[in-house]
Amino acid sequence: QQEFQDCIDRGGFLEYAEVHGNLYGTSRDQTDRITAEGRDVILEIDVQGAIAVLEKVPDAVSIFILPPSFEVLKARLTARNTEDAAGLALRLRNSITEVMQYERFDYVIVNEEVPVAARLLSSIILAERQKRNRQSEAIGCILDSFAAANEKTTG
Repeated sequence: QQEFQDCIDRGGFLEYAEVHGNLYGTSRDQTDRITAEGRDVILEIDVQGAIAVLEKVPDAVSIFILPPSFEVLKARLTARNTEDAAGLALRLRNSITEVMQYERFDYVIVNEEVPVAARLLSSIILAERQKRNRQSEAIGCILDSFAAANEKTTG
C-alpha cells in the first residue's frame, strides 16, 4: 500500500481508486509509452476514473457505454452473478447517478448487442485516427513531397 501511495504522490497514475478494499490505478508511464509507440490506449474505467483522466489528458477521447435501459442493466448484472444482493443493489443505485454523467463524454454507445457496440467503438477509433491534428507528421511528409515537386516544375 505504501508503494501505491508513493506512486499517487508523485503523479504516477492517470486515475486511481480503492474498490472493495483493493487499490487500482492506471499507470501514467505505461499509457505514455503506448501512446509514444503510436498505439491507441483504451481504458475500461468507471465514470469517476474517466473524469480524472480527462482532467489530466484533456485531448483524450471519451466514450460512454450506455445500457439500453435500467431494466436491461439489472438483468445483465444479475445474470453475471458476481455480487451478492447488497453489492448488486449498490451498483444499481450508483448506476443512476453515473448514467447522468454521459454528457461529459465525447461519444455515447448504447450497448444493445455486443457485436454492434464493438463495431461502433471501432468506428470511433478509426474516425479519431483520421483527425487532422492526429496526422500532422504524415501530412507534413506529403506536403514536403508536393513542395519538392513544385520546385522541380517551377525552378
